[in-house]
Amino acid sequence: QLWTYLADINEQAQERFQVIISQMQKAESVTEKMKADNQWEWIQRMGSIHNRAEEIVLNELIYSC
Repeated sequence: QLWTYLADINEQAQERFQVIISQMQKAESVTEKMKADNQWEWIQRMGSIHNRAEEIVLNELIYSC
């Protein structure tokens, strides 16, 4: 039962993580055009988005349990 519960939480976390990243990219205009025009800025912004999204998911799904 523990394995099933952990697998379910992991799946929820991954789905939520992808949704948050997509929303942040859209809100902050981090696009494929930016990636083509200025790769370093795109990398920096995506790193920031990734870190913030991960922290949100951890707080929502992991730490709150």
